[in-house]
Amino acid sequence: MTRAWLIGAGPGDVELMTLKATRALAQADVVLVDDLVNPDVLQFARADALVVYVGKRGGHPSTPQAGIVAQMLEHARAGRSVARLKGGDPFVFGRGGEERQALLAAGVDVEVINGITAGIAAPAAIGIPVTHRDYTQGVVFVTGHGAGSGEPDWAALAATRMTLVIYMGMRRLSDITGALLAAGLSADTPCAAIESATRPEQRHALAPLGGFADTVARAGLGSPAIVVIGGVASLADGVLSTAAATTANGANVK
Repeated sequence: MTRAWLIGAGPGDVELMTLKATRALAQADVVLVDDLVNPDVLQFARADALVVYVGKRGGHPSTPQAGIVAQMLEHARAGRSVARLKGGDPFVFGRGGEERQALLAAGVDVEVINGITAGIAAPAAIGIPVTHRDYTQGVVFVTGHGAGSGEPDWAALAATRMTLVIYMGMRRLSDITGALLAAGLSADTPCAAIESATRPEQRHALAPLGGFADTVARAGLGSPAIVVIGGVASLADGVLSTAAATTANGANVK
């Protein structure tokens, strides 16, 4: 039976890719690579593997999802083993579930190889734990890339009082913070945005919710980035407390 792997390449740092991922990548005849994957991880692919770039990124030209699935099936039906290489984890906002369904329906054996998702790795890169017994009872991962009926229920999320880790939220950050404030989340709530986490070009910005969107805009941060909203953001490197972050003109940018 033809074989396929859905491989998580991790958040960016090559050393955060799992051993299992590198072994699977070394077996594949064809590697379909997402836009956010660090190209250095391709050192683990076979020298004779066919590498196809199928980038999907908000605000940029993207390969349609249907086209990606069609390519995977085309190669599989031709008897080639296929590795679908994704940034982070294939099952966390990576559309890996849809791809697995399509492959299984076509009779292709699929193995999912998890990767470290940016929602955990990015906060950790600046010292933020997404859970902490003194600050929160849990963490919610949510996409900020919603529209219409797909818009997250920000009022319900604010009511959880849990850490909010937002993927793909930079383009709508002002709308998101406004919705959270309107839902009753305190303007003093610590927040962080981490761009290009775990890579040499990593940058971040810290500020209370009330001035967070403006701080991020002034810092010039953009995608790819993870946003963290909640008390745990006060534990970021260089911030001793929420009060300390607030007194520093309400912002801390690095």
